[in-house]
Amino acid sequence: MSKVSVLVVDDAPFIRDLVKKALRGHFPGIRIEDAINGRKAQQMLTRERFDLILCDWEMPEMSGLELLTWCRAQDALKTLPFIMVTSRGDKENVVQAIQSGVSDFIGKPFSNEQLTSKVRKALGRAGKLDALAASAPVRNMATGMANDSLAALTGGKAEVVRPAAPASAAAPAPLLQSPAPAKPAAAAAGRGQGQLRLASGTLACVIKALSLKDAQLVIRRGETLPQVLESAVLDLEQGEGGEIARLNGYLHAVAAFEPKPDSEWLQLSLRFVDCDPQKLDYLSRLIARGTAQRHFIPGA
Repeated sequence: MSKVSVLVVDDAPFIRDLVKKALRGHFPGIRIEDAINGRKAQQMLTRERFDLILCDWEMPEMSGLELLTWCRAQDALKTLPFIMVTSRGDKENVVQAIQSGVSDFIGKPFSNEQLTSKVRKALGRAGKLDALAASAPVRNMATGMANDSLAALTGGKAEVVRPAAPASAAAPAPLLQSPAPAKPAAAAAGRGQGQLRLASGTLACVIKALSLKDAQLVIRRGETLPQVLESAVLDLEQGEGGEIARLNGYLHAVAAFEPKPDSEWLQLSLRFVDCDPQKLDYLSRLIARGTAQRHFIPGA
């Protein structure tokens, strides 16, 4: 019986590795190839046979939507399962992808369970579950982990790293005022705030500092602690039109904002993984205007 073959397409090496390690951990023996953008994937699809494509939307040279449109125009690829792995969850984007023939969506950030569930569903529709089951181990797929992204990269052995609390532990003024319950977080956010999306949910955050490589964020502590190496998406509102810049990354550090074990606030370091020139250009212009200094430091 031939192996199930999957093509992972994403310009961010971190995301490609995350997907590959998660799939290999759940489906030993599965064949996985990867491509850095739609153009490279297009070349591979003309030479090799795949049973499933997991593809990012925003990539240089050729986007995921362009690759999807091309695939549906090829006789051999018209019915190939194509899952868009993207931080674009807006209604208009979903409709656009559905009209182009997408099979399913996985929103970034995602958990291992969400990813493998979508893969099983897509391969089941394609009649490939028998080949998948032949190589899959017997395990409790319903058992969740506190951090699926960390487990995918480390085999579940690493623990959360909590760096020492910063010397200055006075909570910034914007964090002391909780949004009114009737107001959604997005409406209450100011220019120095954003939305941090994790697999466990969305959190309002204050942006202390911003660079081309990372962002320093402060969030209110919840029941579930964010984990080092956990994938995340930072949503920032752009300009007057209210468009949202979605910056993909992973948590590089998690620390208590106040020098006490039960600190109400956490300070996070988010490392960006996007290689999309448009997103890098947006960050460059934001920093060049001095926004990172004037508007992204609470109280400045």
